[in-house]
Amino acid sequence: MSLPHPNPDQISLANVLAVLGDQTRLAIVGYLARNEGVAMSCGQFLDFGSKTNLSYHLAKLREAGITKTEVSGTSRLISLRRGDLDSRFPGLLDSIVTAARDLPLLERLKDDG
Repeated sequence: MSLPHPNPDQISLANVLAVLGDQTRLAIVGYLARNEGVAMSCGQFLDFGSKTNLSYHLAKLREAGITKTEVSGTSRLISLRRGDLDSRFPGLLDSIVTAARDLPLLERLKDDG
């Protein structure tokens, strides 16, 4: 089973910015960036909300082309599409990640982690 992702040329700046206008999604991107190179399972995001809420936010990130979700058995592995985003919008993801570092949710996770 494969989940739909936009092709790199279909990723729109307006959609990326709209999706990242939500603090939870912005915090998820910041968390993924801090753990870059490691695909994260959905369960690793439970501090960000309920399973239903997370499912919604992760789908929005995937549909906007910000994340890639790979199906591995019963698991979903999520990672940033840094290469695609950097080639479409150079420097954007770094700016977003820098802004996300100051979010209260990420600060709490750093303190707990």
